[in-house]
Amino acid sequence: MEQDNRESWLNRVAVGMAPLFEALDTPLPDRVRVAIGFTSAGRKGKAIGECWDNRRSADGHFEIFIRPDLAHELVHAAVGIAAGHGKPFKRIALGLGLVEPMRATTPGDAFLGAVTPILAAAGPLPHARLDTGGQTTAPKKQAARMLKCECEVCGYTVRTTRKWLETAGAPLCPIEGHGPMHHDPLESDGDDSEP
Repeated sequence: MEQDNRESWLNRVAVGMAPLFEALDTPLPDRVRVAIGFTSAGRKGKAIGECWDNRRSADGHFEIFIRPDLAHELVHAAVGIAAGHGKPFKRIALGLGLVEPMRATTPGDAFLGAVTPILAAAGPLPHARLDTGGQTTAPKKQAARMLKCECEVCGYTVRTTRKWLETAGAPLCPIEGHGPMHHDPLESDGDDSEP
């Protein structure tokens, strides 16, 4: 069965998961609405979404992915917000087949087995094919490999780029008398016996 949009698909999956909660004697509330959106408080460095350029989508849409941790959030709805991630939450989460830690559960094999028929009944998640070679807001891959330099006397370590090792040589340990630090071998040389 095809859905109108991703939110209707998520709501259909949530309805399909209701019997899993009933089997654990903690039914979902009657009024649960699933929506894709931003959380009430963002946290630095924790990306909750990603936007793909519309030129990458087969039907010309900007594709915005907001990570829905549906099962985790449904556990909160079932046990009540006041339970936090405590014992009642843990009992239901583990009963569903989610894997610890409770603040960041992931699907285990048991959960994946239980949800497979629900996902099949919900039908495909509405989207168009994406060309994954294009522009996205995903973090850029680090281009510069940082090489570790370590003092053989005291173990003090720093990291620097190949460019600076080739240009200026290995850094000196800041402790007097320890001298140049040893580093990971550069691609062009075969040993790290010389700093």
